[in-house]
Amino acid sequence: MARRTATPEDFARPLRRIFVGLLVVVLLALFLLWRIDSPRVERFRSALVDAVVPSFDWALVPATRVAGMFEDFQSYTRIYEQNQELRRELQQMKAWREAALQLEQKNARLMDLNQVRIDPRLTHVTGVVLTDSGSPFRQSVLLNVGARDGIRDGWATMDGIGLVGRISGVGQRTARVILLTDSNSRIPVTVQPSGQKALLSGDNTPAPPLDFLDSGDLVRPGDRVVTSGDGGVFPADLLVGQVVLGSDGRLRVRLSADYERLQFLRVLRSHDIEVITDPGGLVAEPPPPGPAAAAEPPGPGEAGAAATAGVGGG
Repeated sequence: MARRTATPEDFARPLRRIFVGLLVVVLLALFLLWRIDSPRVERFRSALVDAVVPSFDWALVPATRVAGMFEDFQSYTRIYEQNQELRRELQQMKAWREAALQLEQKNARLMDLNQVRIDPRLTHVTGVVLTDSGSPFRQSVLLNVGARDGIRDGWATMDGIGLVGRISGVGQRTARVILLTDSNSRIPVTVQPSGQKALLSGDNTPAPPLDFLDSGDLVRPGDRVVTSGDGGVFPADLLVGQVVLGSDGRLRVRLSADYERLQFLRVLRSHDIEVITDPGGLVAEPPPPGPAAAAEPPGPGEAGAAATAGVGGG
């Protein structure tokens, strides 16, 4: 009968049993060693820990680094979230700041409107500028007030400083304002302090020229220009601007109104102009009604009869 050849499994099984037995014995010895309360055993335990634990530092390095990387990742995540939150708060604060600046500008313009001194007999309506003409050939803006607010054609409009233009076209809810710079604008003005009369004619430039001056030699750059009130077009003494000498040598007016930032306009309710129905009223007033005898002279026949009667009686 042939003998069976030994295999590695035949050697591994007893070795495994021996190793497990030794491991159980070592663990049991360590347990008993750790449980014994004795000064000598305590010193032995301390010496064993001091000798064994430092030698395992190299095994703890990867675990320590992994733990550090995990903590760094958590810290980076928190920092990123905080950064995003701060960015959102910064954007919100910028939006609030922009809104505050816009409200401050609107408040300043409304305060300017309240500080304008005009004829106390003139009441006004404040309107918001909706849009401008957007054309270099037509200088006008659109207001959000109209016929429902009592607006009429021809009324003057001002910003917080000076005259802007006149109403030209009224709808139910909106009204169009022809600016002083428009080529169709013509208003009579007075130059102070000389008192010279002139006509401010728009020419689609920021500084309209002065036409038909009575005496140009009496007008100097820097003189104040106000409305004259002639013709009943505008109320008198509304500030228009200052006289300047243009590059073409003509006397022009630097307008006081801020045309670059028109947001609110004050529409002045002008006094009603008297309508003349009788052309003769332009020359002289009609004679007052009197007695019929004074109104109608005697005819030729009546005059002859009266003369004959007078002779016969004589």
